[in-house]
Amino acid sequence: MTTFKLNGREVTVQSPADTPLLWTIRDELGLTGTKYGCGIAQCGVCTVHIDGQALRACVTPTGAVAGKAVTTIEGLHSKGAHPLQKAWIAAEAPQCGYCQSGQIMQAAALLKSKPRPTDAEIDAAMNGNLCRCMAYVRIKQAIKLAAAPARARKRVKA
Repeated sequence: MTTFKLNGREVTVQSPADTPLLWTIRDELGLTGTKYGCGIAQCGVCTVHIDGQALRACVTPTGAVAGKAVTTIEGLHSKGAHPLQKAWIAAEAPQCGYCQSGQIMQAAALLKSKPRPTDAEIDAAMNGNLCRCMAYVRIKQAIKLAAAPARARKRVKA
């Protein structure tokens, strides 16, 4: 058994310690916002925050998060109103949507560490998150929109 905080709530899971966290989150805890992509930490689809750091849940053993705080896309905001989630909609970032939870989680970690990132910092932070639909331009726009001061966000035409 492993105990950790998931989206602010303490949970104890039965999954073996070597089970990838992705499967524990999806199969045992029933949160399906975190997706399976490549299974080898190369696409970023399964990105979650562990103690505030963006990490790939597909290669993180469940036992490695004992006593830690894990945040999934469902935990960013209880009603989907995190500034990035709002910006994603305003910028019309998603196409198929499959990679979007991982993209948003990676972007959230970036904005937490760099509230006003440069284009180069956005590119570097998002480099490991792949989008099959090639929505990178709109993803970058959404990140910039979420990083903009509140009054500037109101002026940006969606």
